[in-house]
Amino acid sequence: MRLIAVVWIALACAVAAQEPAQPQGPVVVTVGEATVRRAPDRAFVTVSVETRSKSPRDAQRLNAEAMTAVQQRLTQARIAKDAIRTTGYDLQQEFDFVQGRRVLREFVARNGIEVRVDDIARTGEMLDAVVQSGATSVSGIRFDLQDRDSVEREALRLAVADARARAEAAASGAGRAIDRVLRIEDSRDSGIMPPRPMMTMARTAESPAQTPVEPGLIEIHARVTLTASMK
Repeated sequence: MRLIAVVWIALACAVAAQEPAQPQGPVVVTVGEATVRRAPDRAFVTVSVETRSKSPRDAQRLNAEAMTAVQQRLTQARIAKDAIRTTGYDLQQEFDFVQGRRVLREFVARNGIEVRVDDIARTGEMLDAVVQSGATSVSGIRFDLQDRDSVEREALRLAVADARARAEAAASGAGRAIDRVLRIEDSRDSGIMPPRPMMTMARTAESPAQTPVEPGLIEIHARVTLTASMK
């Protein structure tokens, strides 16, 4: 029995040692936020090719030829191979319902790729190039930052500074001062992306206009919860 009691006491001490120390005295909990705005320097565009034929083999062949032409044009536009990735491929037969009966139509092949444009000033040029080479759909334009990690860390640092300043103000209002920071919790936020740009695909026979693209600004938001003891 004595041995069991000794083991139980040892286990209790081990568990107590693993539990985080509870703060002694009053604490203050504040939330800090920060937003960092940057002009994007990278764009992602979804480009698709759709082809139709009465034969599935012909629909597939036509699609392969069209997508090959699009990718060759991207290579000519100095888009790196690792900046192009396939996002989806689909081959199926369409049909209609006529008087309650299914009427088969053509086979449709669709192939989609996502293109990364690291020189954002050339986004409009790239859009024009893929359309002229045979792309049937251009959509899903989004903008990003090549150094997003460093901008996120900057926003996080500013959010912590904001939370610390709020904690100091709260402690001062209570006639106290901050002793030490006990805990900082980071609430992850992917950032607020600007609205997708409006694109105009207008052309004239004499002077083709380049598609205008306005990337706007990207907002990276950080939010933290800070717990500090007071003295």
